[in-house]
Amino acid sequence: MSSSIVIALPKIEDAKKIRTILNRHGLTVASVCSSVSNALASISELDSGVLICGYKLTDAYYKDALDDLPQYFEMLLLASQRIIDEAPNSVSTVQMPMKASVLVDTVNDMLYHLERRIKKEKKKPKPRSEKEQNYISNAKRLLMEKNQMTEEEAYRHIQKCSMDSGTNMVETAQMLLMLMYDEI
Repeated sequence: MSSSIVIALPKIEDAKKIRTILNRHGLTVASVCSSVSNALASISELDSGVLICGYKLTDAYYKDALDDLPQYFEMLLLASQRIIDEAPNSVSTVQMPMKASVLVDTVNDMLYHLERRIKKEKKKPKPRSEKEQNYISNAKRLLMEKNQMTEEEAYRHIQKCSMDSGTNMVETAQMLLMLMYDEI
């Protein structure tokens, strides 16, 4: 997954100038536009990235875009200090007028932190379905009844068997259930 940049400013010429600056520094801009609706349409086709925008676009304010940004998109607001002071904490900001180096450094930082966040979240285990959780709960219950184990001991037993056999906990719970039901 590679992150993208979308620029939305009320004057399309300004957006194109910023695209040129970013391109010169090795950053690729997916699209430039002057409205929130066009920016969100562009973003909907992308996996992740940064929306660089002004305070007021041709059809709405930056906060309208912020409400509709997908999970893996962040906003960089280019505005006066007065507007920046009122911006939510979730919005990164660069004060206008700006230096090109400040813009490039800020965008690079945002993209770096976004990529790290995405990698970290991908490493998280997916939550178990209700069916999968039921297998583990039933296996624990049977272990508790047959072997007089506490709930924690039964869970640890399933966990240890899972590690020893190289299978996940749901598969291990299913195997334990089959074995224990065969004994009944």
